[in-house]
Amino acid sequence: MTSDDSTRVAGLVLAAGAGSRYGTPKALVVDDAGESWLVRAALALEDAGCDPVLVVLGAAGDEAERLLRASAARFARPHRQLTVHAERWADGLSASLEAGLHRLSEMDAVVAVALVPVDVPDLTAATVTRVLGSTAADAAVGPVDADSLRQAHFGSRPGHPVVIGRSHWAPLTASLGGDTGARPYLLAHNVTAVACDDLGTGLDVDLPPA
Repeated sequence: MTSDDSTRVAGLVLAAGAGSRYGTPKALVVDDAGESWLVRAALALEDAGCDPVLVVLGAAGDEAERLLRASAARFARPHRQLTVHAERWADGLSASLEAGLHRLSEMDAVVAVALVPVDVPDLTAATVTRVLGSTAADAAVGPVDADSLRQAHFGSRPGHPVVIGRSHWAPLTASLGGDTGARPYLLAHNVTAVACDDLGTGLDVDLPPA
């Protein structure tokens, strides 16, 4: 994805939840190999060309932000990796998504956003790139613009990333409430499914390892 102002796509990581089912905020989870879920998600977006990469934090937000700062050397553009603390994160997913979209709406150069939750540990830059359609191999998907509305699919199951063009941000925000995210809006507006099952499982992780 080019960083030209006319085609800039931001990345957005939703990582504000308390992780009550998991037992800890997922923004702080580190896998058995010592890899932070939060850092991995942000890197996948950056490696796919998203600029800037915005991370929405809430529960344990200060600790999560320190984790990101400690990993700054791993990012090619650490100055383009931004954080937003969602004040109403406890209200549910909608508050976190609203906080992220509000911050992005202040960036005139951004035409769309690639959205991922923090709890999809097998997310890769290749999956993000395919949904963005930003390489020759993925050209059939087409370029992203302000009207784009796309979602990675794994078999028949929808997953992430979701790419949301700027023209959808205001009506999507108006539709949000409680712990419901973008899903109803995507269904109502004929989101384009992009097959990604050859690139990963797309599964989100709600429970800790047994």
